[in-house]
Amino acid sequence: MTGPESTPSATDRVALVTGGNRGIGFEIARQLGAAGLRVALGCRRPADAADRVTALRDAGTEATAVELDVIAPGSPGRAVATVMEVYGRLDVLVNNAGIAIDAWPSHRPSEPDLDRVRTTIETNLFGAWACVGAAVPAMRANRYGRIVNLSSTMASIELTDDPRSPAYRVSKSALNMLTVVVAEDLRADGILVNAASPGYTRSDMSPKATRPVEDGADTPVWLATLPNDGPTGGFFYEREPLPW
Repeated sequence: MTGPESTPSATDRVALVTGGNRGIGFEIARQLGAAGLRVALGCRRPADAADRVTALRDAGTEATAVELDVIAPGSPGRAVATVMEVYGRLDVLVNNAGIAIDAWPSHRPSEPDLDRVRTTIETNLFGAWACVGAAVPAMRANRYGRIVNLSSTMASIELTDDPRSPAYRVSKSALNMLTVVVAEDLRADGILVNAASPGYTRSDMSPKATRPVEDGADTPVWLATLPNDGPTGGFFYEREPLPW
């Protein structure tokens, strides 16, 4: 269901970007700010984001940093409470925070380091899930919301023909399933939920990549600003559907 109250103007909307103080997260925040949204950068130490907040404000974006450790009990709820205290609403959640700690050949799927697997899933799946749970009540209150989960082309079962980074692949594939089930749960609430692959983008996680961070952020920003009749429960790269 939608209504006039469920289509806030860009300048009224507020976005929380997890891991928003660097890399793709910051570029997503920058592009959302350029589109007129107010932006909260979620990061473990807000002081580390001071220069990023200043850069956004200098560019004309209303921005702040909020303390957020996605795997710390209670932290997502406290971060959302801070956003609500500062801005009075939350319209967009971008689950960007994530880790990749099983590069080939140090970790093979046939020789699993289950501690490494658990750590990866804790951040990439459970952390995102906790943030969804914290953010949804604020979105439901306004019958409007956009949730974007940063996934990976490496999560596609259909496209996978490579054993590298098994923990990362499994965690992001599970995040894709989370995207679908949450989208179905929220279909009647005016909240669109989608997953995006930024591609192999140059960032702190992948410094050798050649894809510009601006390109990697484009699809997540598109999904974060979809109209009410936009897709939900999808997986996208370059604004086009990816196979699961």
